Amino acid sequence: MCSLPNLNLIGSSSAFRLTLERLRRLIHLDATVLIRGESGTGKELAARALHDLSARRDKPFSPINCGALPDSLFESELFGSERGAFTDARQGRPGVIGAADGGTLFFDEVDSLSIRAQSGLLRFLQDKSYRRVGGSSELRADVRVVAACNVDLEARARDKLFRPDLLYRLNVLNVTLPPLRERPGDAVELANFFIRRFSHQYDLPVKPLHPDAIEFLEQCRWPGNVRELENMIHREFLTAEDNELHFREARSQLLEGQRREPTGQQCFSKAKAAAISNFERRYVFELLDRARGNITQAARLAGKDRSAFGKLVRKYHSSELAESLLGRGQISTRPDDSEHWK
Repeated sequence: MCSLPNLNLIGSSSAFRLTLERLRRLIHLDATVLIRGESGTGKELAARALHDLSARRDKPFSPINCGALPDSLFESELFGSERGAFTDARQGRPGVIGAADGGTLFFDEVDSLSIRAQSGLLRFLQDKSYRRVGGSSELRADVRVVAACNVDLEARARDKLFRPDLLYRLNVLNVTLPPLRERPGDAVELANFFIRRFSHQYDLPVKPLHPDAIEFLEQCRWPGNVRELENMIHREFLTAEDNELHFREARSQLLEGQRREPTGQQCFSKAKAAAISNFERRYVFELLDRARGNITQAARLAGKDRSAFGKLVRKYHSSELAESLLGRGQISTRPDDSEHWK
């Protein structure tokens, strides 16, 4: 067994053991690391392991969700701002970099950064120097940078959606987390780990896995990886009426899905839907960046009706973020409005 249970990195499969060994080799190198892997494979856990086992463990670990950070706020959030730099800036703010000095900066979903934000990050990575928004003095920060992505950054670079020079800066060291479907035996091991954790959390007796449940865990493809497994164990542990976990509802849903659609067709359909979704999301972000946030202009560049393009904006900026930007007027909402996504 080659697990790090204190860091929730659990697994005994050969694929996962190799991944953990690579992580161990990267811990004390203190260079920038790019963590790749599908959604739900535990990229942030791996980043925290790199921090918590390193000489920087007593300093901050600062995660940044790039996918939820509006382009207009990127520089002020990352670099900080001086008093009076913009409206309502009544006092200076150190920013994430300043607050993380001596520790680790983790850029999650780094692929979702706009070209403009990528340029700002690249400048900082070159020599770890930066200026606060509205400031004139140059500051330096001693931080280790770890980034994560769940897409092919090389393909995005070829499509001119990600800066190649930034990719080179991020990809000094790298590790790829295998999907759960490629880790035979680990689903059951993880399930037992989560059961013990939830038993302690809720002060309830441990509910062991029924043999049918073990068979189900071993056969499932886990498109959502470890996150999907954890959520399912959590739900089953709290709602199961028996003293054992059976996953009757989950097993029936899986069988129903298999009856509706042949396995090959199901995989093809999911892969096709994911490819279309990834393309649309990249396309929308790139056009908004080129149009400097103006939806009307971006729609013209796309050759689409403005209302149809607006729906894509809401879909791929996440509904909460899009509505927030619309509510604050940071995305133009009228056909002739010249306001931009600031």
